[in-house]
Amino acid sequence: MALASGEAKNCPPSAEREDLAESSTLSASSFPEYRHEVKQVWNHNSAYWDSYMGEGNDFVNVLCWPAIEELLEIEPGQMVLDIACGNGLTSRRLGRLGARVIAFDVAEEMIRFAKQRSSDEDGDIQFHVLDASDESGLERICKERIDAALSNMALFDMAEIEPVFRTLHRLLKPGGCFVFSMMHPCFNQAHSALFCEREEVDGEEVTTYGVRVAGYMTPTMHKGRALAGQPLPQPYFHRPLHALLSIGLEAGFVLTGIEERAFPASHPPGRQDVSWGPNFSEIPPVIIFRMLRP
Repeated sequence: MALASGEAKNCPPSAEREDLAESSTLSASSFPEYRHEVKQVWNHNSAYWDSYMGEGNDFVNVLCWPAIEELLEIEPGQMVLDIACGNGLTSRRLGRLGARVIAFDVAEEMIRFAKQRSSDEDGDIQFHVLDASDESGLERICKERIDAALSNMALFDMAEIEPVFRTLHRLLKPGGCFVFSMMHPCFNQAHSALFCEREEVDGEEVTTYGVRVAGYMTPTMHKGRALAGQPLPQPYFHRPLHALLSIGLEAGFVLTGIEERAFPASHPPGRQDVSWGPNFSEIPPVIIFRMLRP
């Protein structure tokens, strides 16, 4: 899930982000000690998040959803699992494409809002409260093999992602795919910061926009406020690309698609110069993957 340019859960500008805690150097990519806190925080923030998010924004409509729809290639009647569905905005989009949707989130309050926002016009959607690391729970809600799975901007909110990949490999039909979008771990993470520099070159003022990265290789946890005014900061879990993709590959998946998405230079500017938007058209804040179950 994501919000307006520069204000999204997945892209808090450094001025708005609160780094309240960070793990010591770790070699593993799992943080099981934060599972309970993740659920508590998202239940507490759900009303604020739902009122701000609604049915999507520029991050969803411009960056994430076009790539997701292309990579998933949904056909009417297919069974699709929507992982960490939040208020159900992607579930409803999948349902309107004709998919039969099984959607779940760890936060009971998020599922309450998802049900309130959904109607018969959104298609066949079943909502459940479930922790994505609960392998037996995932098998219980998927009573038949599924055609595809989606996780939109959520894996970096999960303390553990290994169980998701393991279980999906068992639940997906041969040839089924798992598409997941996320903050780009190279450019849009706890140890990166957007910058703007102005200098005079040959008598002309030149402005350069870019991203400084101070850490990347080590998986870490930090806490940040995604939205100005958000009641509680939530844990974010940074995993470098090699760690993230290795989890899927070791589970038996094959990587078959990658989309790096940046706002085009023609996109309307955000509220600040230094926020994700047209000034950063050469730097992708979002990356989307498709992994296939052979």
